[in-house]
Amino acid sequence: MPQEINVSFAPHIRQSLSTRRIMLDVLIGLMPAVIAAGFYFRGPGLALLAVCVVWCLATEWLCNLIRKRPNSLGDLSVVVTGVILAMSLPPAFPLWAGAVGAVFAVGIGKMVFGGLGANIFNPAMVGRAFLTASFGILMTTWTVPATIDANLPQVGPDNLVDARTQATPLAWSKVAIKDENGASIYNERLPLWKSLLGEEAGSLGETSAIALLLGGLYLIVRKTIGIHIPLAVLISAFVTAGIAYLANSDAYVQPFYHLTSGALLLGAFFIATDPVTAPLTVRGQWIFGAIIGGFTVFVRIVGEYPEGFMYAVLLANSLRPLIDRLFRPVPVGGRPNA
Repeated sequence: MPQEINVSFAPHIRQSLSTRRIMLDVLIGLMPAVIAAGFYFRGPGLALLAVCVVWCLATEWLCNLIRKRPNSLGDLSVVVTGVILAMSLPPAFPLWAGAVGAVFAVGIGKMVFGGLGANIFNPAMVGRAFLTASFGILMTTWTVPATIDANLPQVGPDNLVDARTQATPLAWSKVAIKDENGASIYNERLPLWKSLLGEEAGSLGETSAIALLLGGLYLIVRKTIGIHIPLAVLISAFVTAGIAYLANSDAYVQPFYHLTSGALLLGAFFIATDPVTAPLTVRGQWIFGAIIGGFTVFVRIVGEYPEGFMYAVLLANSLRPLIDRLFRPVPVGGRPNA
């Protein structure tokens, strides 16, 4: 006897998963790093965080109003953009400049493409790239953690040789490359435990490796992100740094310093895994992460700029369509016959 078949539009398998829940998980995962930032950089750091989030919200609201689109603030994606942007900025960064970066990140990096899901590049990294190009000195002016000096004195690029000023580990690694036996001096001045705990100069949310690992582990356990991109980023960064270290251990620092310094951990778990700008397939994600990790360390050891994660992410974002084309997902039931 003929049977009745009900046909409906895809998707046919549903989960209780929404953009808001994903973004809320990301914000929860960022909380350990936010707490560490508040502990080490106190009021100024938290004020910068608040300014970036508020101006990101205001920019998206205004763009939706101008385009006569429904309000999209409730999905929390713009809050994540504001937090990540702030966490990638120096704690001493002026609040007005943070507001400018937030407006550019959301207005140009996201809304001109059509909003969430249509942007090509990670909005927070677009905002950071704009600030780096526009305010180079401000983007390389760091703050001594409050646990070392409660007055939070600032240190610029001209004060790299004073240990008390706590120049960033990546800035020290550049000094090590240029000085004879510089790597040994680096190891003495900046022990690895400081990078793990976060008691060092650096961007607001990049200093505490333990806090970032805890947040990343939370996202993996919750299955908010997959493990492929973070692993690919960290493995490729470690291998690239290891090759340089084996080639010349007097000039290049140990690979573990690259993993725990700068934006690598923050980016591996919270930036590179952005579902909008990351590849769809597992193989594509491995390639995507490998490009980011390898290029980040390549810039650190070869280029003049001490940090390369921002450029690596934007480069990988631009290659994402090609990666998806090379590694297309297999349809359910297999590929059709030619």
